[in-house]
Amino acid sequence: KAAMADDSEKDTGGGVSTFVSSLTFNVVVAAVIFIAFAVLRPRFKRVYAPRTYAVGRERRSEPISDRILGWIPTVLSVPDDKIIERVGLDTYMFLRYMRSMFVMFVVLSLLSVVTILPVNITGNGGAKGMAVLTMGNVDPASKKLWVHIVFFMVFVAWVLWNIFGEFRVYTRLRIWWLTNPRHANKAGASSIMVSTLPSTLIEDDGRIGAMFNMFPGGVRQVIVNRNCSELQDIVEERDSLARALEKALTSHAVNCETAFGKAAKKGAAFKEPKRPTMRASKIPLKGPKLDAIEHLSKEIAKLNKQIAEAGAEEDKYKRQSTAFVFFNKQIAAHMAAQTVLDYKPFSMNSVSLDIRADDIIWSNLNLNPYDRRIRGYISLAATIGLVITWTLLTAALSALVSVEKLSTLPGMKDLAKSKFFGIFTGIIPSAVLAIVMALLPIVLRLLLRLEGTPRRSEIDMRLLNRFFFFQVWNVYLVTIFTTSILSIAGSAFNDPSIILDQIQKQVPSSATPILTYVLLLAFTGAAKELLQAVRLALRYVLPLLFAKTPRAICSAETPATFDWATSIPMHSLIFLMGFSYSFIAPIVNCFVAVYFGLFYLVYRYQFLYVYNDSSWASGGLSFPVSIKQTLVGVYISEIYMLLMMVAKLANNPNIDGNAVLRVIFPALVLLLTIGAHLYINDAYMPIINYLPVRGAFEIEENPKIATTYPDFAGDGELSGPTLADSSTGTTPENEIRKRIYAVYGSLVPKKVIDFVLAKIPRLLHPSKRSPKGDSTTMTEDLVSEEQASGELKPGADKDASTVDDGPPLPMPEPHHYSEMADSKGNFEEIIGARRASGNTNILSIESAAQPPASSTAEPPVSPAKQGHRGSQFVGGLAPVGTTTGPSIHSYDSKTELRQRRTHCSAQQPPASGRRKSRYDMDGTESLVETAFLNPALRAKPTCNIWVPLDNHGICNGVYDSVRSLGDGSIRVISRETWINEKSKVKVNVEFDPDVSDAEDTPSLSAKA
Repeated sequence: KAAMADDSEKDTGGGVSTFVSSLTFNVVVAAVIFIAFAVLRPRFKRVYAPRTYAVGRERRSEPISDRILGWIPTVLSVPDDKIIERVGLDTYMFLRYMRSMFVMFVVLSLLSVVTILPVNITGNGGAKGMAVLTMGNVDPASKKLWVHIVFFMVFVAWVLWNIFGEFRVYTRLRIWWLTNPRHANKAGASSIMVSTLPSTLIEDDGRIGAMFNMFPGGVRQVIVNRNCSELQDIVEERDSLARALEKALTSHAVNCETAFGKAAKKGAAFKEPKRPTMRASKIPLKGPKLDAIEHLSKEIAKLNKQIAEAGAEEDKYKRQSTAFVFFNKQIAAHMAAQTVLDYKPFSMNSVSLDIRADDIIWSNLNLNPYDRRIRGYISLAATIGLVITWTLLTAALSALVSVEKLSTLPGMKDLAKSKFFGIFTGIIPSAVLAIVMALLPIVLRLLLRLEGTPRRSEIDMRLLNRFFFFQVWNVYLVTIFTTSILSIAGSAFNDPSIILDQIQKQVPSSATPILTYVLLLAFTGAAKELLQAVRLALRYVLPLLFAKTPRAICSAETPATFDWATSIPMHSLIFLMGFSYSFIAPIVNCFVAVYFGLFYLVYRYQFLYVYNDSSWASGGLSFPVSIKQTLVGVYISEIYMLLMMVAKLANNPNIDGNAVLRVIFPALVLLLTIGAHLYINDAYMPIINYLPVRGAFEIEENPKIATTYPDFAGDGELSGPTLADSSTGTTPENEIRKRIYAVYGSLVPKKVIDFVLAKIPRLLHPSKRSPKGDSTTMTEDLVSEEQASGELKPGADKDASTVDDGPPLPMPEPHHYSEMADSKGNFEEIIGARRASGNTNILSIESAAQPPASSTAEPPVSPAKQGHRGSQFVGGLAPVGTTTGPSIHSYDSKTELRQRRTHCSAQQPPASGRRKSRYDMDGTESLVETAFLNPALRAKPTCNIWVPLDNHGICNGVYDSVRSLGDGSIRVISRETWINEKSKVKVNVEFDPDVSDAEDTPSLSAKA
């Protein structure tokens, strides 16, 4: 025991060195990264502020000053309702969660430092080093332990009260988001995807529609998916050859420009360089060399002919067991999604709401329910294997850096005395662990996809839970407590009676590993998130090496995305670490507060100015998952408290009533939390997934509810005080009061807010609160712009109609090669004559402005300086009588419709007559069919080849030959791209859908 005490003293003393080294290292690294961000941010707008120009006007953020700290007050001044308007409900609820955690831990830190920390320091437990600051230093018989218990009970109650308040806010916001025209007018909002249809229904659309006509409003259209795998393979091969042709043509154009420049300098005659060659065989070095341009053009023409023939015979493709049902009313879709649809086992048992075509994994739609279950069992077994593998790996990493293990190695005896030992144990384990855990989501996503999960968003939602489990088990329990568990197990093997004594000593000693991990993520992690080093390299370094064609250059300019499925579990883990040690080692609270504060500030900037993610649009459904993970942290902290009190009781030689009560109270807190959890499941969970019937009814009675930011000051009714009394609800003071209630109402009681506002009335002064131009009401103008860029239902209130499967993402994506229908045609001709490409949707890559020959590529010009650029129309929609230039967004068919947008120049005329309800819709069925038809059937038998025009017209003949070989199915586009004086391909990458149509290849005079 004396030897164990010596080891414990040595370890705890080493903990001070580890903590100081980790703190110093992480602060220095964070400072360096922040300085780099401050220098780079004003110079690289495409990386650090793309949302100031690359999204729809109503979703853009205001430009910020170039001052080092100028971005901080700007991002903090944006009100909550504007955040939802710009970046969506998912992002707002995530930021709200981070803000709540920050406020809670700030209060927790202040109170614990002045209450628990002095008790721990003066506990007379004989601990050394960092252990002096923990609960392990308090004598088991001391009555001071009541301070820990009372403190813990108060904060558990506050956390639960905060969760209830957040759920009240969220459920109200969820209904508002579902019924707001920005979402409700999308076709997917009133559609469901039904899987595992019975064979008696698959071949009969009429019977499917008749069955779902039982829901209010009836069915607008039914689309049954078809097996188009062969056609999809042809489309993908065509796309691959088109990319190769673009590469060959671009390379030849650059070579011609370079050769012409050299000849001009020497005064010699120009000689056209050799054209690129290739071999037709897929086996390297096999077969004769062929002219690459000629061979690829012929092959593409053949494939385009096959696509045209195959696409014209839709009925020959076998129907599959998945159908898309488009209702006339949104409430009908929500009712159908929660109804038992069939009396046979596993038949029509999977119904998905809020369908987006780019979210669907088309290859997983035809699995029968038994295949899905078998795959699920295999995936579960593989996941268990991963748990075991990662457990052994992380345990080995943790044991490797312990003093005892390292000291046994040759030449490592004096390692613990080295001044570098603290740096090694404080930094290396956390860094290696972070690298190992970064590989895990890739494997888990693959397993979930192989299970047959039909939607990417569903994979991400399931990954939230699985990855959180891995984080808790491997990072928290295994990594941090490996040494403690081994010590307890080794001691218990010789003397089982000392287990409880070891728990009260070893658990507090694990505070140092938690501190080092939190420090790594709080300072270095937040700074790395802000710097976006990877995005910087992808946009400015890698394109110089790999992006040689205009299409590849634009692909490098895709906006940054936020990894929701791995980020949310990480923040939930930090809450778990902080709250479970809030009473054991109060100093942890301070650094967890720093963590949430820094990340909250960084994320506000990133979501308002950087991230533009269209792949995650669950309507805030990730927030309940975050709350459940938060409750896991509360449970673990309560178990810790109970175990610590039991251990103190076992080591107390004079057991009395106080000692027993110190065990009873934590047990009661645990029971209270279980009751609160059950209440949340019963009271809130049923109303967050679906639109309540009463909510739909009240909004039909008063549509203003759906366009007005909710008022959280009332009793929870949709028609809150500001809507019920228009005389008081429109004043600026009431609008500001409403925002304050929304922000702080879940943290403190309403009476406290009213008291503060009464004592400090200037807080309600509008000039002191909100930026100019902000409004809590989504006006019809804003709704119109969002509808223009979103996926409108046929016959929506606005007289513009288009189909889009997600929020606007107007930055370039990898381009597809199918050609969009002639934008000058009638709307029915555009959509009805030939189904729009769904592998694609966009795709002519032309624009009116062609830079001069001497131009060099510069960052995108701001909308204010562009003249005709930055027009009010978003998403390719223009008024009747105007023409629309093609978008540079598109889709790579290998990603199964990653981003699908349809751009038309003609508008759908307004529906005749007045709708009976805001949920009633009129319009053409072809819009829905375009949205949800299998991507292969939407592929067009033509393709655009986007290549730069050389400055002297040398390649015009080559381009003409490609058109000729393509037999009318290949179109060569050379707008918005050119070759500069240094023979580098340059592209205007800023999204601009509102430019006039032009010829494929401009003449030299026109270009000049």
